[in-house]
Parts: sequence; structure tokens; C-alpha cells
Amino acid sequence: MKKSDLIVILIVVAVLAPFFIPATGFFGWFEATTKAHPFIMAFFKFAILATFGEMWALRIRKGVWHEKGFGLIPRMMVWGFLGMCISMAMIIFKTGVPAFLEVVAGCERGTMAAIFAGNLSWAKVGIAFAVSVAMNSIFAPVMMTFHKCTDIHILDNGGTVSGLLRPMKMREIFSQKINWDVQWNLVIKKTIPLFWFPAHTITFILPPTFQVLFAAMLGVALGLILALAGGSKK
Repeated sequence: MKKSDLIVILIVVAVLAPFFIPATGFFGWFEATTKAHPFIMAFFKFAILATFGEMWALRIRKGVWHEKGFGLIPRMMVWGFLGMCISMAMIIFKTGVPAFLEVVAGCERGTMAAIFAGNLSWAKVGIAFAVSVAMNSIFAPVMMTFHKCTDIHILDNGGTVSGLLRPMKMREIFSQKINWDVQWNLVIKKTIPLFWFPAHTITFILPPTFQVLFAAMLGVALGLILALAGGSKK
């Protein structure tokens, strides 16, 4: 184990410890702040946790947690923005899919929403799975591809904040720099149905408080998976 690994472990323990020590009152503050400012908290959760996932992927690939041109701050900015988009998507699909199922099933308005908000049951699991499938089939491919574009853009501009703010060369990135065999055949075709469908099903059946924490933890997995799998042609 390298010295840098030990430092990272100590930082992770220091960050997580307040959640498990009731005397700190941190969990209550975290829950209340998330309810009061959901999008601001989503920004910081994903900026920190998903970027950590990418750093972890770099450690696995190259043996270091950071390197020149990695673009730590730009990556945090992108993940923060994507975190707000993910939070918005969860609200939209958690509301819209139960309403859609009510129309399809021909049941009274509010029936599916009540089941979804109620105690754990097979019906609730089924609705949660439907929400997960809809969100990950419609929203996730666009979000993951956009993230890959920003990832390439950050690397092409030396990992600087000013480079992030330059216009992205979308045509060049799409046609020449994204490895579509990996992006489509692995990231989209395999990780979405095999990992994200069940992972977000679990997210949506948890109580709201634990949904926040679980979604934050998935942010680490998201950053790790996209960084490891989303290779480019360069």
C-alpha cells in the first residue's frame, strides 16, 4: 500500500465517520439541508463522490490518484452539474412513471403513486423497477455520452478550468475520439441493464433518507464505471 492510499483511506474515514456518530448531529443536518436545498446538495454530493470514483479508476489504471492534466476541479464542476441533472431526472421519473402506469392499467389516479409511497411490497418493487428502467433507458445514455464528451474535452485542454469553458468540438469528439464500441457495447448496452436497472430499483424502494445516501454512494460507482469503461480512440 502506498502512502497516498493511506492518506485517501484516512480522508474517507474522516468524511464518513460523522454519519455514524449520533452525537455529532451531522446526519440530521445532512438530511435537513438536503430537503431544503436538494439541487445544491446534489451538486456537492456528485462533485465529490463521482469525482472520487474517477480518481479511484485512475489509481486502478495507473497506480496514482492524480496526475498532470487530470483536471480535478473541472471534473468536479461537470459532476456537480450532472448531479443536479440526475436529481431533476429522479423527480421527473418518480412522478411521471407511476402516473403513466395508472393510465396503462386503467386504475384510479393516484393509486400507483400511493403504492410507490407506501410500505415495501412486491407492487412497490415493480413500480420502482419501472421507474428505474424508464430513467436509465431514456436519460442515462444521453447523460453518460455527454459526460464522455466533457471528459475528452477536459483532457484535450490540459485539465484547466479555462479549458473547460472553451467551446467543445462536438463533431470531432463524436466522430473521432469516442470509442463507440466501448461506449455503446459496454457502457450503455451492459452496465445500464445489468447494473443500473437493479441499483436504482433499490434506490427507489428505500425510505427517502436512505435514498439520498444510496444515490450518493452510487455516484462513486458511476464515476468509477465511466472512467474505467469510457475509453477514447486517442
